[in-house]
Amino acid sequence: MKLNTKRTLFAGFAFLLISAFWQLYDGLIPQILKNSFDINDVFSGFIMSFDNILSLFLLPIFGALSDKTNTRLGKRTPYILFGTIAAVIIMMILPIAESTRNLSLFLIALFLLLLAMATFRSPAVALMPDITPKPFRSKANAIINLMGTIGGIVILLSVNFLVPAVDHPDYMPVFAFTAVLMFISLVILLKTTKENKLRKIAEEETAALGLVEEEEKEETAAVEMSKQKKRSLYFILASVFFWFMGYNGITTAFSKYASVYWGFKGGSFASTLILAQAAAIVCFVPVGILSGKIGRKKTILLGIILLFTAFFAGSFFKTYSFWITIFFIIAGAGWAAINVNSYPMVVELAKGSNIGKYTGYYYTASQAAQVLTPILSGFILEYGYLILGSTDPNAGYAFLFPYGAFFVALSFLTMRMVKHGDTKPQEKAKILDQFASED
Repeated sequence: MKLNTKRTLFAGFAFLLISAFWQLYDGLIPQILKNSFDINDVFSGFIMSFDNILSLFLLPIFGALSDKTNTRLGKRTPYILFGTIAAVIIMMILPIAESTRNLSLFLIALFLLLLAMATFRSPAVALMPDITPKPFRSKANAIINLMGTIGGIVILLSVNFLVPAVDHPDYMPVFAFTAVLMFISLVILLKTTKENKLRKIAEEETAALGLVEEEEKEETAAVEMSKQKKRSLYFILASVFFWFMGYNGITTAFSKYASVYWGFKGGSFASTLILAQAAAIVCFVPVGILSGKIGRKKTILLGIILLFTAFFAGSFFKTYSFWITIFFIIAGAGWAAINVNSYPMVVELAKGSNIGKYTGYYYTASQAAQVLTPILSGFILEYGYLILGSTDPNAGYAFLFPYGAFFVALSFLTMRMVKHGDTKPQEKAKILDQFASED
């Protein structure tokens, strides 16, 4: 028995449409808030963190609700269907509000849009393991992640081509393109992924492998975690928090930074981020091979060094140059090394009966960082000129890359303290397996 790649590929369209939206959100909303509505960086940072604040409360709620849902469409599909339709409709209000400079309408629509996205994010995450036999979820996760990355790159390309390099571009084309991509992805998902049928098939396949009884035994055999393992868990979660503080602090503000500090206009900033994502995709395979040889912890530490080097070096460039491209490629490679191995280290400490709980720990740490970092970095960008003794209100943007480098450096210190969760995975037989996180 092997993974049904076609089935997983089609289910991945749920992740493609989600990733497409968040790439548009992170790339353009900060730029619109600053350039179209003249909102300062502190308030802009708070607005950009609001999706993560909602996620902390709503993702567990809607995940639990979908567990208890039983419809003709399945448990997860109704949330994906209605959540996506609502999001597609509401998101088209944003460029209208931007073009008319109606801030109240923009903020109301943005809040409703984030609410709509929160209703189906957890159900979409749960869809893959629902329809995938237990032994093949790592490979399935590889395909899902790949689909999500494709969605992000497509949107970055559309931003680069559809947002002209002028002071006040028309954002309607790129929002319309994203809405169409999300809707088409939804249609493909509904046509190809019959959730109830596929869940039953997955259950039968899992039972045929003799794994159901084994899982039940694991659920009754859970033991208290040792103090040493708890200490490692806390340090891993602290590391997750710190590197998300650094990485997302930069990516959330990058479109504004490129506009203010380097003079980029429109969607031209996207080309740099495309290179970082492309580098991450290319590096997934060698990173997977490397972690199989030297272990997860050492690979993560190497990724942290690469990420720190890229951010620290970027601090010295006041104008855009070829070297910035190199630094972002290095950052993409470093981020890949971190992401491939961090989640498996957390769940390595879990038992079969509480992997979901430990997954929650991981996402709580990352979401908490993504709530705080837009606000903190926004405050530094807004008032950093006072520290420098400058009269230029934009001088504070010089702190963005040092900000990211500082928190990434902290993650290196906490990661050095981790002593558990470093089981070396066997080298994968197929390339797609290198993208996967362990279940």
